[in-house]
Amino acid sequence: MVLQTGCSAIACAKAGFLDSVKGLNYAGKGLREVCEAVGIPPVIHMGSCVDNSRILMAATCVVKEGGLGDDISELPAAGAAPEWMSEKALSIGQYFVSSGVFVVFGVTWPTFGSKNLTKYLFEDIEKEVGGKWAFEPDPDKMADLMLKHIDEKRRKLGIDKARERVLYDMAMRRELE
Repeated sequence: MVLQTGCSAIACAKAGFLDSVKGLNYAGKGLREVCEAVGIPPVIHMGSCVDNSRILMAATCVVKEGGLGDDISELPAAGAAPEWMSEKALSIGQYFVSSGVFVVFGVTWPTFGSKNLTKYLFEDIEKEVGGKWAFEPDPDKMADLMLKHIDEKRRKLGIDKARERVLYDMAMRRELE
């Protein structure tokens, strides 16, 4: 599932990703089942770029309420800004990295002039905050980086293997309490 903010909503809408029927053509089997059951598209637009904290709030709920991992950094999630347009994107990205998210930027990267700072942001910071940066201008390679990261996090959580899915109805949910 993709939670997104900002200008990319226009491209996502034009491609049909934000449509709860058309968007299902782009979803894998498991995601499709969830989207159909809940009636949502596979890509959910959550506001302008400065509304990005909503995504972190959703991730926090997945950990606290959903019980998936103990920290945002354990979630099979990644952030991306393939065609960022202003320095605001860097501060938003750093907010995500500091919250434990792997974030990939495209187009350009401003710290390549400093080997030490770039190494810290791309490698060492993860030991401190759980997230880190990556840079990849090629969109296919960017997607591969993100999928590799997501697959590794899924493996660590033990949710990388297919198993029977049980969709809970309201009576089943009440029994859990």
